[in-house]
Amino acid sequence: MPDRSQDNSTISKHAADVLNRRYFLQQAPLALGGTALGALLAQDGFTAEPTPSPTLAKAKSVIFLFMAGGPSQLELFEDKPELKRFHGEAPPASFTEGRRFAFLKPDAKLLGSTRQFSRYGECGMELSELLPYHRSIVDDVCWLKAVATDVFNHGPAKLFMNTGFQAPGRPSFGSWLTYGLGSESQNLPAFVVLQSGPRGPRAGNALWSSGFLPSQYQGVPLRGQGPPILHLQTPAGFDDEGQSRLISTLRQLNDVQLQQSGDPEIATRIAAYETAYRMQTSAPELVELSQETEATLNLYGAEPGKASFANNCLLARRLVERGVRFIQLYHTDWDHHGGKGADLTDALEKECRAVDQASAALILDLKQRGLLDDTLVIWGGEFGRTPLGEVRGTIGRDHHIDAFTMWVAGGGFRPGYIHGSTDELGFAATSGRVHVHDLHATLLHQLGIDHERLTYRFQGRDFRLTDVHGHVVQEVLI
Repeated sequence: MPDRSQDNSTISKHAADVLNRRYFLQQAPLALGGTALGALLAQDGFTAEPTPSPTLAKAKSVIFLFMAGGPSQLELFEDKPELKRFHGEAPPASFTEGRRFAFLKPDAKLLGSTRQFSRYGECGMELSELLPYHRSIVDDVCWLKAVATDVFNHGPAKLFMNTGFQAPGRPSFGSWLTYGLGSESQNLPAFVVLQSGPRGPRAGNALWSSGFLPSQYQGVPLRGQGPPILHLQTPAGFDDEGQSRLISTLRQLNDVQLQQSGDPEIATRIAAYETAYRMQTSAPELVELSQETEATLNLYGAEPGKASFANNCLLARRLVERGVRFIQLYHTDWDHHGGKGADLTDALEKECRAVDQASAALILDLKQRGLLDDTLVIWGGEFGRTPLGEVRGTIGRDHHIDAFTMWVAGGGFRPGYIHGSTDELGFAATSGRVHVHDLHATLLHQLGIDHERLTYRFQGRDFRLTDVHGHVVQEVLI
């Protein structure tokens, strides 16, 4: 039986890898060649030593826990006594003038939260009763309490948080990262997407698209039940030896075409065939959560064989252990405008129960395994919720782009640090504002990449994740 962990013929692998690396070096300044590219080339025998990196990387992988729909910071992370005091009253005009909302009517009134808050940990972070498990990690994560974005509708806002632009067609964060750093895993995709909740996120696969980058950098969704990736099984009538001969023949034909045309998409095709072949063994083993101890399953609240956010968090840890560069978990539905299934009581409590324990468990598990230091874990949605109430049968909150809460753990972010603050009603940042472009710039910095130098020329222009914006927020870093 062929050994799928090692390719018998390295010619096509070298041809594909070298073409793409040379293409990258033509598109980006040489300073970005750095440690990652040097190490990858050295791994394949093309250089002896990695060259210096422009920034010192503190992290090598990312797990993004994306709360699709926009969780309410005012029910979870921000106790606003003044908002409660003036509940039901019209807001001062100075607070709403010039602000954009998706659905609010002009007569919308202030909405104070009914949730009980307390302070936890040495940092004194405010948490509501809805997130009891988060209390155990308040001093392990960096709290960003004044995040801002530009877009107030779900699909475009999700695209903006993931790609730095509000329309489809741009590479996602995970695609930029795998383009810049490559992958440490030989048997799994560099960029993996996991989903939970009642439906997929708005904007769909554009959220993990590679955009104008070669398609080998796009995210690969793994299914929560059944085969982790469809069409990965050996076709009926093929034994392992026969399939190996087929893959080898396809590789040789693609090599010829690659040498003739230099088209990077052919290199993508070669890599896809060979990665899929290796994944036939590695993917089923990856999702076999019954291999975990009972204590670990209980920590996450995970149940093998069941599709859930808890299972996906545990899978994310297993993916990091196996060298996957970027793992994104989407969990819906946090869109609590009010009305049936979208209220700030039962519906919000349901989402919190689904994610609270596993989110905290992921941090604790990574930490005790020594993986948190070089793994960035991000928690948050595309925007927050308004201090104003929205009436849809029951009272909810509209989308809010000017100030909401996210947290980041590991990878050189300051643990137990609260960055930023908002006004007494929660409309806007009063200090420590972190725009989405700033967040992207800071995350890339911790991964050893200068966000201004990670570029790709497309249609005559050099594009980057942060467009022409963004700065590294030094205050949140160790």
